[in-house]
Amino acid sequence: MATRRNGRLLAGVIVVPLALAACSGGGGEDEPAEGAEGGTLTLWHYESENGAMGIAWDEAIKVFEEETGATVEFELKSFEQIQQTAGMVLSSDEGPDIMEYNKGNATAGLLSSQGLLTDLTDVAEERGWADLLPESIQTTARYDERGVMGSGAWYGVPNYGEFVTVYYNEDMFAEYGVEVPTTLDEMVEVMDTFVAAGVTPLGMAGAEYPAGQLFYELALSKADRDFITAYQTYTEEVDFQADPLKYGAETFAEWVEAGYVSPDSASLKAEDMGVAFINGTTPMIVSGSWWYGRFVSEISGFEWGIFNFPGNTFNAGSSGNLWVVPESSDNKELAYEFIDITMRPEIQAILGNNGGLPLAANPEDLTDEKSAELITAFNEVLENDGLAFYPDWPVPGFYDVLVAGFQSLINQSKTPDEVLTEIGTAYADGVANIE
Repeated sequence: MATRRNGRLLAGVIVVPLALAACSGGGGEDEPAEGAEGGTLTLWHYESENGAMGIAWDEAIKVFEEETGATVEFELKSFEQIQQTAGMVLSSDEGPDIMEYNKGNATAGLLSSQGLLTDLTDVAEERGWADLLPESIQTTARYDERGVMGSGAWYGVPNYGEFVTVYYNEDMFAEYGVEVPTTLDEMVEVMDTFVAAGVTPLGMAGAEYPAGQLFYELALSKADRDFITAYQTYTEEVDFQADPLKYGAETFAEWVEAGYVSPDSASLKAEDMGVAFINGTTPMIVSGSWWYGRFVSEISGFEWGIFNFPGNTFNAGSSGNLWVVPESSDNKELAYEFIDITMRPEIQAILGNNGGLPLAANPEDLTDEKSAELITAFNEVLENDGLAFYPDWPVPGFYDVLVAGFQSLINQSKTPDEVLTEIGTAYADGVANIE
């Protein structure tokens, strides 16, 4: 397991060929957890009902209610709702018994350091989660007393993987005579062809995470593992006025100026970007595997596919988001039983056959050919030890700083140097507070 200063973050991730384990969580199908009968479990998550996780977890809810006799009170939240209000809600008596929450120092790590999440270490051992999930995946489940990921107690449980890739409209590529790029230079040539034809090639959402992820993918094209470890875990000082971060911000601005990204996208949210792709109006988007299942369900008018960010060894990605149990939960045993059920091979197979990246499925149960495309792309990243986490993870509050900064680059109200200064200052202040 990686620690804060050993320079080995994610060492050994290559040993996870999607981690398709043939075992399940600690609770057997016919053996509900002790103390788990009856009652009500309040559950929050933010997955769409026709996305891979939403479909799988809906089935997990049915199984849970049948086996425990308990009732699930489910509330669908947005990512932004939970991102912005989790600390306040979990400090009150209005929180759920279990919820999906973003992983990383700035989110799950912060709440764990504030005493708002249940320490799941003993439960992870008793129920087999610690044996089921490889250490590289456990990186985002464990946090030390400062809330820094990679060591310490378990405060969450992931049951899927995720990464950032490029979605593309195959029909539009054929119409405009371009092919899937294999290098960044070829990517630029493809985008130039679309711009010359009056088509904005890259869908974007400046009001949420996609802009920061594009910046990070560009920076990662010039990065090595030492940079990633330093950026995420503070092993060395990070210079925001030097490559790879300088290259990422300057290239992002150049892409806006070249017409690859629309200035109007500064105010758009991720949902707007995704719907534009679903509607067939956007040739490409750079975003996460969490869209894949939804696109399988909702795209019918054209052929589409994915390719990993051209030329990159490293890509944003990690385990999926976490099931966390608030310290204030009144029904922790029920929460643990629900987590167990989401880890079962049959639930994991539903996730995998609907465009997700399961961590505990039986390989022979994964039969959907379209989903195999995503799994293959993810395995390419794993084989390169290429998961690089996400740009907003290092320090609390950094997500909002990145969103504001790259909105400014999209609407061209600030220079790359100004944005790098702002985000670099926020990063340094955040690290100082953690140290």
